[in-house]
Amino acid sequence: MLTLFIRAYLLLMYFDFHLAKRNFAAFYGKVGNCPLGDTTVSENAIQKICSAVDLACIWYWKEVLCLQRSAATTFLLKQHGVSAQLFIGAQKIPFRAHAWVEVDGRVVNDRPYMREIYAVLDRC
Repeated sequence: MLTLFIRAYLLLMYFDFHLAKRNFAAFYGKVGNCPLGDTTVSENAIQKICSAVDLACIWYWKEVLCLQRSAATTFLLKQHGVSAQLFIGAQKIPFRAHAWVEVDGRVVNDRPYMREIYAVLDRC
């Protein structure tokens, strides 16, 4: 668990850096081009990864954005062999944007009804 926490924390830093530099292409490429790992994981492993990212968010020195959190979660899941996707969505009134992670059509790092609230703009 400690190793997952450290990796999650470092990924939060990495994605924070690219968001601060407004380098969305590098940000998007890192998540989208991450190859799937060779290991097969259980549902328990998915929960452990999501929990490690949540814990890293708590200890991060500043507020973590949903895009940053979801990118780190997606990247770690993919590295562990999970076919995860980062979703970016928006709603019109009031205007809001949000990011979350899905595995096999199921939201794993947020409330399960995200697609009902937000129209999907992109996924990777």
